[in-house]
Amino acid sequence: MENIEKLVRARRSVRSLDGTPLTANDRERLASFAAKIENPYEIPVRFSLLDAKDQGLSSPVIVGTDTYIAGAVRRIPHAEEAFGYAMETLVLYAQSLGIGTTWIGGTMDRAAFERAMRLSDDERMPCVTPVGYPAAKMSVRETMMRKGVRADWREDFEKLFFADDFSTPLYRENAGIFEAPLEAVRLAPSAVNKQPWRLIVRGDTVHFYEKKSKGFLSDAVGDMQKIDLGIALCHFALVAQEHGLRLTFQTEDPKLPCAADTEYIASFRREA
Repeated sequence: MENIEKLVRARRSVRSLDGTPLTANDRERLASFAAKIENPYEIPVRFSLLDAKDQGLSSPVIVGTDTYIAGAVRRIPHAEEAFGYAMETLVLYAQSLGIGTTWIGGTMDRAAFERAMRLSDDERMPCVTPVGYPAAKMSVRETMMRKGVRADWREDFEKLFFADDFSTPLYRENAGIFEAPLEAVRLAPSAVNKQPWRLIVRGDTVHFYEKKSKGFLSDAVGDMQKIDLGIALCHFALVAQEHGLRLTFQTEDPKLPCAADTEYIASFRREA
């Protein structure tokens, strides 16, 4: 995959597809890429292309496609972050092919999708995405949904990122080599656009935290906001690597002071 930063900036959630079935070549490329996706937690995430007509699948917010991709992961620690990282990698690859996607965690016939995925007892299927070619015009429902969550709005840089500790905002002009990957995090999608990531830059290390909101925990999905943090980790890592930064992933809590509703997730350290 090339031009990750451009893909991050260009991608949007697409719920209105044009009705054209995926070409055989695009289906094969998606399936082949999905089978090889890795994540820094080294937790396997399996993806399947599903046919809505054949398998009785539906989502009331999607029009113009019968094809979905669903993912499954074992119910183990850090599964949500690994899932978010892996699925967002696939979403960005789909964007590179001109294929529209949108993360769906709730507005679907979950039972039907879980049957189609043939989940084992120790697995969960957190999210799915439709795949297809974007329609020339959004549906009225999609337009209203985007307006409802202010889909194009993102929090200011210095409200999400901090220097050394949470008491010192990090301004864009002071972000140095981390500006592009931090901006990629800022632009990442999240459940109802909550943007739960908070990052601290200390020297050559960037620490990721989850700022928790109520209502994002469920047995079927796990912690949806940890999935969002997986998406943030993906954006940061892929754009940093595109800018020539060598990173080491780590999960040792630096024990920095933080609010009770804020939880350490992981870190990337830049190598010389």
